[in-house]
Amino acid sequence: MSLSSIELATGGSSVLRPMQRGVVIDIPILITTVAIAILGCVILYSAVGESSSAVFRQALRFGVAFTVFIIVSQISPRLMRVWTPWVFCITLGLLIMVLVNGVVGGGAQRWLDVGIIRFQPSEIMKICVPMMVAWFMHDRPLPPTFSQLVVLLLIFCFPAFLIALQPDLGTALLVMLSGGFTVLLAGLSLRLIGILGALTLGSIPVLWHYMLDYQRARVMTFLSPESDPLGAGYNIIQSKIALGSGGLFGKGWLNGTQAHLEFLPERSTDFIFAVIGEEFGLLGLLLLLVLYLFLVGRGLYIAAQAQSTFRRLLAGGLSLTFFVYVFVNSGMVTGLLPVVGVPLPLVSAGGTSMVTLMAGVGVLAAIHGKRKLLAS
Repeated sequence: MSLSSIELATGGSSVLRPMQRGVVIDIPILITTVAIAILGCVILYSAVGESSSAVFRQALRFGVAFTVFIIVSQISPRLMRVWTPWVFCITLGLLIMVLVNGVVGGGAQRWLDVGIIRFQPSEIMKICVPMMVAWFMHDRPLPPTFSQLVVLLLIFCFPAFLIALQPDLGTALLVMLSGGFTVLLAGLSLRLIGILGALTLGSIPVLWHYMLDYQRARVMTFLSPESDPLGAGYNIIQSKIALGSGGLFGKGWLNGTQAHLEFLPERSTDFIFAVIGEEFGLLGLLLLLVLYLFLVGRGLYIAAQAQSTFRRLLAGGLSLTFFVYVFVNSGMVTGLLPVVGVPLPLVSAGGTSMVTLMAGVGVLAAIHGKRKLLAS
């Protein structure tokens, strides 16, 4: 038995059918995700004004997400590859349903209400896009040709376009990046990289033309938040105050004034990173970032050890997507990036995002765990 996995065997000395013979859990991934989730509940308790009910709801969400993680981690990657086109098409259909009959909240039409739960199909697409890109390149020689690259661009640009119509520019960009990273892992010639770079730069004026007023305001606020301190620049200014006042060691748990006096907006979701900085200081932020980087590094290690193109591209794409989550959230809270509404993984309050992230981590565990079992 390897140090990185536990097998709860149900009988027999050889493992020929992992789904039937036992449950495989990747220990490093398990410990890291649970540690981040526990830290998230501790911070959330302070961010919401010491509300036990809010922490209970978050713990319940993580329980559901953890169950999804366990289930997904036991699915054979070969079976995932067979299901990928169907799951991708179903999620595309859900995105179209959102535009036709979605639930409006906060000025955006992003949710589907099925009675028992309300969820965002756009979050699911963050996993579906890397899976579809990996599926497309599985039986094809690498690096992709120009014609193949056109198909790959359509795979992640079309769902990103549907998400941008909700409107949800932040999630649309994350979906495009998740597909883009997976394509880069497949290998690209310098000529193709140059063409893509030129197309990206050329699309900026077009993107600016079609952006909504509040989205343009976010970009301008990023460049100069002090120009509107009580309006568009208020969020980032208060976030910087919270981070700066925390210093090296922080003010202590439950002692954050920016959060408790309700100066800090969205303190339980998008800006919870600032609450950590105020109460636990730079050292607390570094500890959380180390946990995140370990999880990303574990995912890249799994990608390097994967036994097929599909598994390698999928594991690498999901790992880099998780890194983008952390990078964008911490960047927007510290003022290094525009505010785009990206949650802090496993820490920010929210259900769909947490379940999706844990499903992605479950895919990583499945790729590595099944490799170990098949090798044995």
